Amino acid sequence: MIVQERRRDRGPKGRSLDDAAFADVQALLGTLPRRRDLLIEFLHLIQDRYGCLSARHVRALAEAMRLSQAEVYEVASFYDHFDVVKEGEAEPAPLTIRVCDSISCMLAGSERLFSELVVAADPAAIRVVRAPCMGRCAGAPAVRIGDREVDHAKTEHLLTMALTGETQVLIPAYANLDVYRASGGYDLLQKVRSGVYPAETLIATMQDAGLRGLGGAGFPTGKKWEIVRSFPSPRLMSINGDEGEPGTFKDRYYLETDPHRTLEGALIAADVVGAERIYFYVRDEYPAVLNILRNEIAALQTAKITRPGFIELRRGAGAYICGEESAMLESIEGKRGLPRNRPPYIAEVGLFGRPTLNHNVETLWWVRDIVEKGAAWFAGLGKPDHPGVRSWSVSGRVRNPGVKLAAAGVTVRELIELCGGMREGHVFKAYLPGGASGGILPASMGDIPLDFGGELAKHGAFVGSHAVVVFSEHDSAKAATLNLLKFFKHESCGQCTPCREGTGKMVSLLQTQGSPDERALRDLETVMRDASICGLGQAAPNPLNHLLTHFREDL
Repeated sequence: MIVQERRRDRGPKGRSLDDAAFADVQALLGTLPRRRDLLIEFLHLIQDRYGCLSARHVRALAEAMRLSQAEVYEVASFYDHFDVVKEGEAEPAPLTIRVCDSISCMLAGSERLFSELVVAADPAAIRVVRAPCMGRCAGAPAVRIGDREVDHAKTEHLLTMALTGETQVLIPAYANLDVYRASGGYDLLQKVRSGVYPAETLIATMQDAGLRGLGGAGFPTGKKWEIVRSFPSPRLMSINGDEGEPGTFKDRYYLETDPHRTLEGALIAADVVGAERIYFYVRDEYPAVLNILRNEIAALQTAKITRPGFIELRRGAGAYICGEESAMLESIEGKRGLPRNRPPYIAEVGLFGRPTLNHNVETLWWVRDIVEKGAAWFAGLGKPDHPGVRSWSVSGRVRNPGVKLAAAGVTVRELIELCGGMREGHVFKAYLPGGASGGILPASMGDIPLDFGGELAKHGAFVGSHAVVVFSEHDSAKAATLNLLKFFKHESCGQCTPCREGTGKMVSLLQTQGSPDERALRDLETVMRDASICGLGQAAPNPLNHLLTHFREDL
């Protein structure tokens, strides 16, 4: 009988712990609780300090949080703004310039800007990368150099900024807590807390006003409060500040100018539904907003308007899919931002399994005015059968792009007039009524009322986040559609096959020389609409559908 010699123990398998890296991580985390839901926050701490996520720091973080390395790695590698560096790989250059290549910036020449920077920048000192929409469409082409956001960017200026070190976050002037309170801010909240405005009254007021979710879905606000309140406590609340829809920048505008109006609206809503905590999720592409909110949330605590920790700021990491509410909740829980299957809906089983009220930034921004001025006031600002006023992010070939306040039911022609008309030398040709996913319509449909449902929906389009991008006769509908589809391909979370494979296949079919295979494109469209888990895959074919329907001359 042959006895096989037992192999000697060669030590533990996998990557060994680097003591120095472990000390680095422990110092960064300090006294913070090693909770699983804080994983993304901790990854940000490492990335901010060291410029990337090295393999040894990933290993050390896993040790500090008592998680597997695979669990930490799968989260870190999901988000675009985390630079995961494996053993043997070079770390990224010390400075990164992100050039927005989404639709409004494409129209403004971002491709030329990117090419110039790649040629002119020293790759050892500056990394130049493409980036999806940064929410600065009115200042296209937009760039982020380090943590500094730059509008109307030019190559020479950016290279000068890199040399002089002008790469830190720039905070715009805004109404801080003292300024807001001087104009009566938080008086309404105190009345709500003291019972002057009972929850039932506030719910009825929102319903009578016709206020709807202004992040894209348009669900009635009062009804949402009523539904969440009907489920047993404990309840939570989240605020969706992950404004990633190309062409959208209204939420950034409000948070950079008057953040407490949204914060007071949030505290009132939390009181109505009995939420025990608010989680404010803001995209990493908004460094100024993040800075402002950190300061003002701390000011609320100092003023004893909120207790410590009642509003918890969470930072996204570059994932458009986290604008979908259930994917956002997954991200807040420290996971990959994968949309959940529904039902159950988050109003019943949401954040950490609790009933959760989720709202968009602008929706909450209107709460104070509606209660103080009355439901009839707000409803009367809209057009007949379209109650309320909206904030429209308008960009593209207009003379004065920006956030425009206009009635619900406004037309794109009226919005163009609010922007001072078309730019000189441009004639109105087409428009996106609701960002990348709302479709693309010809100028002949420029008198359709813009609102949720209605005539717009009959044409297979929707208003979504109220992002309107205007095109002229100088623009190709096919090129615009290809830009939008490339965005969806890049931002698909990959969870479901129809979206993951369908977006990429649509791009490749549309890029082929000659006439595209329309039958294959229509088949893909049907499968994606019917079988995708969330709205990204379901709405991604909208611009393609309209290209084939309304812009055959551009094929």
